[in-house]
Amino acid sequence: MIISASRRTDIPAFYSRWFMNRIKAGYCLVPNPFNRAQVARVSLEPADVDAIVFWTRNPRPLFPHLSKLDERGYRYIFLCTLLANPRQIDPGSPSLEAAIQNFRDLSDRIGQDRVIWRYDPILLTNITGPAFHVRAYRHIADELKGYTRRSVVSITHMYRKIRKRISALAEKGIELLPYDERVLSSLMRSLAEKASLSGMEIRSCADELDLQQYGIQPGKCVDDELISRVFRLNLEVRRDSCQRKNCGCMVSKDIGMYDSCPLGCIYCYATTSFERSLANYRMHDPEAPSLLS
Repeated sequence: MIISASRRTDIPAFYSRWFMNRIKAGYCLVPNPFNRAQVARVSLEPADVDAIVFWTRNPRPLFPHLSKLDERGYRYIFLCTLLANPRQIDPGSPSLEAAIQNFRDLSDRIGQDRVIWRYDPILLTNITGPAFHVRAYRHIADELKGYTRRSVVSITHMYRKIRKRISALAEKGIELLPYDERVLSSLMRSLAEKASLSGMEIRSCADELDLQQYGIQPGKCVDDELISRVFRLNLEVRRDSCQRKNCGCMVSKDIGMYDSCPLGCIYCYATTSFERSLANYRMHDPEAPSLLS
């Protein structure tokens, strides 16, 4: 069983204490996002966990606990998002300088095969246009060269709630750019070229657009092949049909909960209400068996 921690929130950044308490207990409870009355008990015993996939903007709060995970025999990889968006779009993320240092320190600790750089989602606006993203990607790639072997990119999936948030930014002068295939082609080719020069393979994440023509192969963030290779396992898992149509991820157990991340990223699909997310975070009990008791 692969544990996803988590697509729904940033467990390393905000819930490391809870996570380690659940590791000690050997299980956690996860309510069904669509029916809170249905609660799954997920084993976190080392014998039941093939690997843990951490998704985060800030892995540092989990650093003091990595040795404990190692001692207990847990296998884990990190998917770390590093972008350079302005605060109007990413109000709560660590500074880029801090994020780069966190990434490097983590890579030095566990190895470059186990730390993946996510430059996603790419939001194209009048203040974060193609030229902005090319510059940002090139800068970050230079800083992470030798610290990772893989970069993941995607274009923002425009859910209705995300469009609504971006529309609200119009009063601040921020607007979405219209889709332009020629511009997108140039952008993606530039990113693929820079990744190659930096010694990284570049993959897409659940993109509706076919990016293979630009040199970007379809990816799977919960990647059985990567996990098997890094940890010398022979995983037999199937694609997760509960994810988006174009998602290549393998089946995993996600132990996070929606509306619990206080970062406030404009393009976040896991947050319906920023106010509710902040309130849930403040009411969180690290001793509880579920993330939001």
